[in-house]
Amino acid sequence: MPRPQMPRPAATGSAVAGMTMVTVGAMTANLASYLLHLPASRWLGPAGYGEFASLLAAQLVLAVPALALQTVVARETVHGSGAAELRRLGYRCAALAAVLAVGLVPVVAWALDTSVAGTFGSLVTAPLLVLLAAEQGLLQGRGRFAALSVVLAAAGVAKVAPAVAVLAAGGGPGAALLAGAVGTGIVAAVAAMIVGRGDAAPERDSPSTPGIGAVLRASQVQLALIAMTSLDLLLARMVLDADAAGLYALGAVATKVAFWLPQAVGVVLYPQMANPARSGAAVRSALTVLVGLGAVLVAGAALCAPLVPLLVGDAYAPVQSLLWAFALQGACLAVLQGGLLSAIASERTSLAGVAWIGLAVEAVLMTTVASTVQQFVAVAVAVAAVTAAVVAVLAVRAAGPAVRGA
Repeated sequence: MPRPQMPRPAATGSAVAGMTMVTVGAMTANLASYLLHLPASRWLGPAGYGEFASLLAAQLVLAVPALALQTVVARETVHGSGAAELRRLGYRCAALAAVLAVGLVPVVAWALDTSVAGTFGSLVTAPLLVLLAAEQGLLQGRGRFAALSVVLAAAGVAKVAPAVAVLAAGGGPGAALLAGAVGTGIVAAVAAMIVGRGDAAPERDSPSTPGIGAVLRASQVQLALIAMTSLDLLLARMVLDADAAGLYALGAVATKVAFWLPQAVGVVLYPQMANPARSGAAVRSALTVLVGLGAVLVAGAALCAPLVPLLVGDAYAPVQSLLWAFALQGACLAVLQGGLLSAIASERTSLAGVAWIGLAVEAVLMTTVASTVQQFVAVAVAVAAVTAAVVAVLAVRAAGPAVRGA
């Protein structure tokens, strides 16, 4: 079915400005998230912090529909679909996420050896994240990066501040995560009002607007990516002893930093990836910038490693020498994310098969070969690097040559 004429891509200066604004919002959200780990690691201790980190990882995996929905909504906004119909798609996805979250509570609690109440507090955030993602996708697809920056920052702070307050009052991991869910719901409602204020014309329905099937196809791409960012942490909880799992969880914070910090690159260039006239240039630009930023972040992790005992206590000193490796894993995963985003933008989601193969290899090696923190991170880095390289090459080939003068 023919698509509406897509808007002309923004100028390079506009892309840089958008990237800067989104980076500020994302950094605010990520800084808040990272700061959550500091009091949590101190107040809960290695064993309790290991449980807290594993519940956060499980929450991230169940948030996959939200990530997928945002990419689909942004892509379809570029293609001309209206906000009302895309919101309806978001409501349906949120309902499915709620059913899935409730059904998985006992399974996740058993697998991670956590309380049912604590697991519920973690997973209940999923449908709220889906609602928020629909609004973020509308902002992203319209190129309203200043507003998107505000929403990203608000979502991060609103999720973390209540959790820290609960932890300070002596609450456990589940209560803290449940408080964060409440904050996420509030921001989703505010984001809808922000998007509504930008609606200048009456909505029109588009016959090409996708259904839940499109979100599911994007979800399997996002699931492969998120599983690769979380599998090692979940397996460490199952395979290593409680203290070693806590050490690995803290090291994985560096992985998250290196993975999430460059996310503005993909957010801003994604609408151009969805435009056939600019996809080749956008994919190449995104991957080049991600590789460069990754190198800087790995070097920064190596330089900052001596601060680990000072920030979180001597109990975590053993992870100090491995911080650069954790950051390298995150940098490779960021490149992988860039390649997979281009697959969603061009609706070539079969590219995720490479990531699924990498995930299977990682699971086998971690459950049969790795038995220490050092071995776990070595496997994680090797698999992430090879998978990212293969996906990046295939994504560039699929995008085709850059169109000059577009």
